[in-house]
Amino acid sequence: MRVITGVARGRKLNEPKDMEIRPTTDMVKEAMFSIVQFDIEGRRVLDLFAGTGQLGIEALSRGAKSVVFVDESNEAVKLVRSNLDHCKLTGEVVRENAVNFLGHCGKFDLIFLDPPYQSGLMDTVQRKIIQFDILSEGGIIICETKLDTVISPMNEPYYVGREYKYGKVKLTICGKKV
Repeated sequence: MRVITGVARGRKLNEPKDMEIRPTTDMVKEAMFSIVQFDIEGRRVLDLFAGTGQLGIEALSRGAKSVVFVDESNEAVKLVRSNLDHCKLTGEVVRENAVNFLGHCGKFDLIFLDPPYQSGLMDTVQRKIIQFDILSEGGIIICETKLDTVISPMNEPYYVGREYKYGKVKLTICGKKV
């Protein structure tokens, strides 16, 4: 796992010791950042279910204004802090249940959603994002799921957009209309 581009380009990130954390593959991460490449600089980003922190770190490296990393695992929080230090980047790291965090977090321009595939949390988290209206107008949500996962329709002004498939992984772009 490396930072693809930006100020921390080429830095190798620390990986989890066990497989309880499932890092996004480099191929999927490259595709993800190709999709949102013009929607990062100067934006406020949420890396929910942060794991290693690689998505938020990539966003910071590419010029995001700020990133909040959220994970309820002590190991993940330590890993994110270690990776931020290694890359000489700063971000807010929060150890909290993702669903609870959404109730008091403020607004974001870009949200990475990559819950554990078997958790069934994607629908719950999407509903909470809409309920608390945490996505800025024109904001983007990138959902990483197993290929067969269906993203539920969202009520206006939120929408479910295009899907991209990479092997056993699917990226679904959602957002909020201006």
